[in-house]
This record gives sequence, C-alpha cells and structure tokens, in this order.
Amino acid sequence: MSPEPATPHPVGTDPAGEQRRSLLAVATRTLAAAGIDSAAAEASLLLAHTLGVEPGRLILVDVVDSEMSRSFLDLVARRSAHTPLQHLTGRAHFGGVDLAVGPGVFIPRPETELLLEWAAPSLTAASVAVDLCSGSGALALGMAASARQLRVHAVENSASALEWLRRNVSEAGEAGERVAVHDADVTDRELPVRLGLHGAVDVVLTNPPYIPVTDELPADVEGHDPHEALFGGGDGMAVITPMIGVIADLLRDGGVVALEHDDSTAHAVIAAFAAEGAFADVTAHRDLAGRPRFVTARRTGR
Repeated sequence: MSPEPATPHPVGTDPAGEQRRSLLAVATRTLAAAGIDSAAAEASLLLAHTLGVEPGRLILVDVVDSEMSRSFLDLVARRSAHTPLQHLTGRAHFGGVDLAVGPGVFIPRPETELLLEWAAPSLTAASVAVDLCSGSGALALGMAASARQLRVHAVENSASALEWLRRNVSEAGEAGERVAVHDADVTDRELPVRLGLHGAVDVVLTNPPYIPVTDELPADVEGHDPHEALFGGGDGMAVITPMIGVIADLLRDGGVVALEHDDSTAHAVIAAFAAEGAFADVTAHRDLAGRPRFVTARRTGR
C-alpha cells in the first residue's frame, strides 16, 4: 500500500504542529496497514531521521517543507514494503552504543542485550573479552563501553560484515581503541593459539548463526539480514557445536561464556557444552517473552 500524498502548508500558514501531526498520522496509518508493529513510534523515528533532529525534539517542528515531506513519505513507503527500519536510518542502537548498519550485516536485536547484562558483573578493567561472530560489533563495543580499559577481541569472517565492524570500531572513540578486529573463522580450533589468547580470556559472548534452515522468517529479515549470519544448518547447530571447543580453549579457568541460540535448540546447546567436558554451571536463560534465548557456562578443569 502506497502512502497517501501530503500537501504541506507554506511556511508561516500552518497552525503550530498541525502539518507535522498530519504527516505522522498518514505515515502511522500506512505502516499499520502494512502490518508494521509500533507504527506510530516508527513513523516518528523516520520523520526525525528525515529532518535530522533527535526524536525527542520532533515536537518542536511545526512545518516540514515539500522536499522533506516527499523524502519522509518515500521512507514510509519503503518501510511498508518491509525494508528494515535500521536500513532506512542507517543506524541501530544496542546496549548504549550507536552502530552503523546496512545491507551485508546482521541488525542487532534488543534481546541480545541480555547477554551484555548477564556479563556485566564479570567485565572489569583487567578483563580480556571476546565477541565471536561479531557482525556489526554490537557485543564487542557494548562490552568495551561498559568497562573502561577492558580489552575486547571481535572475531568475524564475513567480508561485508567486517566492513561495518571496522567502521563502527573506528567511530567508537576511546572504546573502539580497545577493540581488536580479527578476520577469522570461529570454528577453527587453532583460533585461540593464532590470536595469542589460549586460556587467557575472561568473558566470551557470541550471537552466532543459529536458525535452522527449515524455519520461515519474517519479511523484515528474509532477504535483508545476510544468510550466513542467520542460518546454522539443518538443526541450527552447525556453527555452535564446533565453536564450543574453541570457546573452551579461549577461556581461562573460571572464565565465563554466554551463547545465544534458537528457541528450539536450548537442550542441544546444553548437551554440546556438556559433551565438551570443560564447563560447569551450564545454565539456560529465557528472554523477556519467556522464550529460551541463551546458555551460559563457566570454564573449569584447567
């Protein structure tokens, strides 16, 4: 469904805020009709992005000129066709970090912030942390921002994702200076030695490809997020299973890991940790919607 055209009032003839409210009403109806959740909130975000203002300052805008109105309604039309909101704005907010995102990199989801929250007590200035399957760098930069002087290693091997990762690290200021980017395979058992991190890591966080290839995905995901960042083979475990051995070799005795997984594979992930024979306190966690979301464990036996 195409958005209804808007005819902006000339500057100075519109009652304060009426045109802005009219544009937002059109956009909200259009997005809602396309099945977009939180249509009103997304309409406001898109208008703020179009005007180059913070969303909280949108209420101060009274009049939107014709060119800006057309640009805004074009974005609304693209969002109605299920182009991800983050691809339209070029930004994603995660764990207090503002990230550049776009085609070729996985868009970080709010539920992954649960891994950051869980790891926070283990992150200190003296810690060494690793983000496996780093993508945009969401977890790596989230960890770096949460603890000053913390050293983080971000591991990714997708050429397109690496471009976004390096950009975000370079734009992150002091926190980014403490993040080392590695182009490497997270299932390579030699990885800990290659990085000089064998038995030296305090915290590993990872959001790997974990969706079984048989699963159907929402329109906002299918065709937008990279296939290699989403799917983990027929059972969702193709990356996770070999990666657990790598995690065991990275962690020091007492080091901890949090690994996000598909809501259908919690038992398989727990079994994979148990099979490695190097972990204790293997625990399943649910997200705010009550779905199985990630497993944590502590390295033991060194």
